[in-house]
Amino acid sequence: MSEEKEITFEKALEELEKIVEELEKEDVPLEKAIDYYQKGMELSKQCDDKLQDAEEKMTKIVQKDNESKPFHMQEDQ
Repeated sequence: MSEEKEITFEKALEELEKIVEELEKEDVPLEKAIDYYQKGMELSKQCDDKLQDAEEKMTKIVQKDNESKPFHMQEDQ
């Protein structure tokens, strides 16, 4: 298993925020920007996978009469 798959959600999110900061700089060479973008997409997928896993676990916890009910986190609006 690769190191990237083993990082926590919080660490992946922190790294993703750093990448966004780097990409927002005006003097990032194209090749470096592409590398940042690729790494950011990988981290974004890892975060999404971890959130989906957490949602599945919460769905299993929030049960009534042995039937799973969907658990939906409210998003900030």
